[in-house]
Amino acid sequence: MDFKGKTVLVTGGASGIGKIMARKSLERGCKSLIIWDIDESGSQKTKDEFSKMGAEISLFKVDISSVDEIRINAQKVRTEIGKVDILINNAGIVIGKFFHEHTHEQIEKSMQVNANAAMHITLEFLPEMMKENAGAVCNIASSAGLISNPKMSVYASSKWAVIGWSDSLRLEMEQLQKNVSFTTIMPFYIDTGMFAGVKSRLLPILDPEKTAEKIMRAIASNRKMLAMPLPYWFIRFSQGILPLPAFDWVMRNVFGIYDTMKEFKGRN
Repeated sequence: MDFKGKTVLVTGGASGIGKIMARKSLERGCKSLIIWDIDESGSQKTKDEFSKMGAEISLFKVDISSVDEIRINAQKVRTEIGKVDILINNAGIVIGKFFHEHTHEQIEKSMQVNANAAMHITLEFLPEMMKENAGAVCNIASSAGLISNPKMSVYASSKWAVIGWSDSLRLEMEQLQKNVSFTTIMPFYIDTGMFAGVKSRLLPILDPEKTAEKIMRAIASNRKMLAMPLPYWFIRFSQGILPLPAFDWVMRNVFGIYDTMKEFKGRN
C-alpha cells in the first residue's frame, strides 16, 4: 500500500503517535489527510504545523464513543472528501486502576473508545474499500491485548477485543478475495504521556517516532500483525508451552510486566 496520492484518515491524530503517523502520511505523499480527534484546539495546532507539507488537511471534531457522531462525520467525509484509502484506528484511552476502583461509566467509555469505535468507524469506510477492491486498515491495539496485567483489566479487555476482531477481518478479506489489508499493531508502552509513570524493568519504553515509523512500514508492506518489542509469536508460544504459574513467574520476575503500572499517573 503506497501512501502517495492516497486519502488517509487517522483517529486521535492531534497528539501522540497519531500525530506522528499523520505527519509521516504527509511525508509519504498522501494527497489528503483527515484527522478525527475530540481535541479541537490540538487538531488545529497540528494542521497549522503541517500546513506547508503540500496536502489537503481536514479536521473533524469527533467523540468516537458516540456511534451517532461516527455516522454523521463519516458521511461528511464521504460527501466533502470522498473515499478513504487508508484508515488508521489509533485513538484510545486508559484509566489505570484496579478493576474494583472503576466506575461503570469508566468501563463503558473505555470499551467504547478502545474497541467499539474502531469497529463502527471501519464499518463506515470498509464497504467502499471492498467495492473498489483496494484499501488498508490499521488497528492500533496493544501488547496488553496479549498479556494480562494488574491495573489494566478494562484496557486489556478492550485491546484483546481489537486484536481478535482485527485479525478476523483480515481472514474475511482473504476468504472474500478482497484486496483490503488489515494490520494489527500490538506495541508495549509508548513514551507519549498516555502512560506517564509506568516503570519497566527489562523491556524498553518505546520511542514514539521509531514506533510510528515501524507502523507506517507495516501498513505499506501489508504486514498482518506487528508486536514490539517482543514479537507476538514469542508471547503466544510462551503462553502455550509454560504452565500458568511458570508464565506468571517469568512475566513478573524476569520481564517485570506485572509491576509496570504500580506508579502509573497517565496524562493529565
